[in-house]
Amino acid sequence: MNIPIFGILSVLCYSAAATLIAKDLFARQDRRPAPIRLAWIGAGLHTAYAATIFLGEQPFNFSFFNAATLVALVIAWFLLFAALDKPVEKLGVAVFPLAAGLIGLDMVFPETQHPLVTHNWQMSVHILTSIVAFSLLNIAAIQAILLAIQDQQLRSHHPKKLMLALPPLQAMETLLFQMIATGLFFLTAALLSGFIFIEDIFAQHLAHKTILSICAWMIFSGLLLGRLRYGWRGSTAIQWTLVGFVLLLLAYFGSKLVLELILKKT
Repeated sequence: MNIPIFGILSVLCYSAAATLIAKDLFARQDRRPAPIRLAWIGAGLHTAYAATIFLGEQPFNFSFFNAATLVALVIAWFLLFAALDKPVEKLGVAVFPLAAGLIGLDMVFPETQHPLVTHNWQMSVHILTSIVAFSLLNIAAIQAILLAIQDQQLRSHHPKKLMLALPPLQAMETLLFQMIATGLFFLTAALLSGFIFIEDIFAQHLAHKTILSICAWMIFSGLLLGRLRYGWRGSTAIQWTLVGFVLLLLAYFGSKLVLELILKKT
C-alpha cells in the first residue's frame, strides 16, 4: 500500500469522525464510540502516512506541509488519549478536519526537500519537545475558542445546541488551564534544550523563532501565575491563550511559510 492510499483513507476517516461529532453536537446526542473509533483509525493511518514519508527519506524531509502534517498527527493523538478520561472528544470537530486538511495539502502540493541534516539525540530532544509543546497549546487554543463562544452564548441567555452539548463552563476552563500547564512544561523543555544544545540560538535564521517562543513562554507563564494568585479566568484567560498561541504559530511556521511557499527558498 503506497503513501497516497494511507493519506486518502486517513482523510476519509477524520472527515467522517468530524461529521459525526458535529451532528451529535447540533442534535445534542452522544454517539461517542462511533466517531472516536473512526478517529483512532484515521490517526493510525495518519501515522502510517507520516512514517512512510519521514522514515523513507534520509535525511528527514521537514518541508512546510510535511512538518505541519506531523504536528497535526501529534495533536490528533493527544486529543484521542486525553478523551479516554476527559470530556474533550468534542474538540475533534476542529482537530480532525485540521488534520485531514493538512494531509490533503501535503498530497496535493508535493514540495522539494528541506532536510534536517543533524540527527544527534540533542536535536531530536529539542524538536520532539517543540512539537509536543506546540501540539498541546494548539489544543488549548481550540479549547479557548470554544470557551469564548460558550461564554458569549451563556451571557446572551440564548445558548445554542452546539454549546449546550459541551461540558460545563467551569469544567472547560479547568481543562484549558491543565492543557496550558502541560504545554508550558514542554515549551520550557524545548527552550532549555535549544539554549543548551544549539550553538547559537540567536543566529539570524533562529532569532525570530527564539524571541517569539520566549514571548509566548512569558505569556503562558504569566497566565498560569495570574490564575493561581488572582483567579484569572473567562475572557482574560481566553485572550492571552490565543495571543500566546499566535506567537508560537509565527515562531514555528511563520518563517517556513514565507521562505518555502512564498519566496521559494530552502
